[in-house]
Amino acid sequence: MDGSHAPLPASSPGLAPPKPPVTTRQRTQFEAFLVLRRNPLELWGEAAYEKDVLPGRFLGREQLMLNAPDAIRHVLVENHENYGRNIGARRVLQPVLGDGLFLAEGKAWRHQRRTIAPSMAPRIMPILARHVVAASAAEEVTLAKSAGRPVELLPRLQQLALRIAGQSMFSLEMASYGREMRAMLLRYAGRFAQPGFLDLLLPGSMQSPLDRGRAGFRKEWLRFMDRMIDAREAQPRQGDEPRDLFDLLAAARDPETGEGFDRAQLRDEVATMILAGHETTAVTLFWACYLAALMPHHAERMAQEADGADLSPEGAASAVRSLPFTRAFIDETLRLYPPAFLIVREALGPDRVAGRDIAAGTVVSMSPWVLGRHRAYWDNPDHFDPARFLPGAVPPPRYAYMPFGAGPRICVGAQFALTEAVIVMARLMRTFRLGFFGRGTVLPRGFVTTQPDRPVRFLLSNR
Repeated sequence: MDGSHAPLPASSPGLAPPKPPVTTRQRTQFEAFLVLRRNPLELWGEAAYEKDVLPGRFLGREQLMLNAPDAIRHVLVENHENYGRNIGARRVLQPVLGDGLFLAEGKAWRHQRRTIAPSMAPRIMPILARHVVAASAAEEVTLAKSAGRPVELLPRLQQLALRIAGQSMFSLEMASYGREMRAMLLRYAGRFAQPGFLDLLLPGSMQSPLDRGRAGFRKEWLRFMDRMIDAREAQPRQGDEPRDLFDLLAAARDPETGEGFDRAQLRDEVATMILAGHETTAVTLFWACYLAALMPHHAERMAQEADGADLSPEGAASAVRSLPFTRAFIDETLRLYPPAFLIVREALGPDRVAGRDIAAGTVVSMSPWVLGRHRAYWDNPDHFDPARFLPGAVPPPRYAYMPFGAGPRICVGAQFALTEAVIVMARLMRTFRLGFFGRGTVLPRGFVTTQPDRPVRFLLSNR
């Protein structure tokens, strides 16, 4: 482990929000598979939160979990081209994301990254922030009608984030498309999103039993995406200024080759940006609302901060800089409840990592969930304390905090996701007070993203 980093101090002991139980014993491989199916966040024992490297075997394959910053940097930055997506992730995600940026490798990934990156530059944030505010304002009106009655916020936030993603991409009213898309995704999640035993065991050249169903869904999904793109292209356009991300992506060119995206590539990039963007932001906002209801003194501070900010369509992008506590609250939420809780790579060739020789085919993992709670990097790691991220605080060690990944494959939409989360949270805190309806512990569960293990009902009161 890099000994130059002492644990970052928390400003106060604070409150430790719920987390799954941590085992102190070694599981058998069969037990580990059952836990993986039930809740991957329970996989890691005490050693994972203390050690820098954890070797092991799973389903006959060498495994290496990395917590040491220099080892993570080697895999994600210095030698990233030697590490590809593992077969389990590809089987689950390819039917909905296709060959978009998230799953692309090698030359195709480099072309896509170079072409897309300018469309997500900071100068584009005012265009996107207008869509965030418009969708958020409409949702606030709907939520205000539910004041005093129990409300499940997660599905509402998922619909809001999907509306923001769709409007940011297409400038389309997402009412009809959003409902259909959400229904398709829920159906896919219920049937195909959890890897089965053979998904993990069989080589990528062989279809698993679930792959046949996924292939059928892929055909249906492509027809749906084509309908949305056709509707967007049929919209009349006035002037040359880009209206949304679709205009930016359709006009984008690789700065090295001059190539743009053909129809199939554009479809996969659109799907990747809508899906990866909306679900991760929605669960971030859910956990932020959960923590705000759990710790109302933080919610009051965010509400006061938002009162002095211009959260209008024209001013919201710039106003994010005037919301340091809300931003710190979101950052601390991402530390304890990162939407993407696990990063898995497979070594394409032999390498040497953390002083160990590894063979091609070794599965290498890094967990933002574990890193955010690792005892070497954080004081009182299980306690929620936004002061860790306020201006002037000592920044966390690089690679100890990476809710959006790290290196060349860091999430291209990270800046937009943070902007969206801060704007929506500030507006919600300014408009509502949050409380819980009912009792009982809510535990995080790893199911594609970090979800609550049961429906959670809130009580909203208008400020």
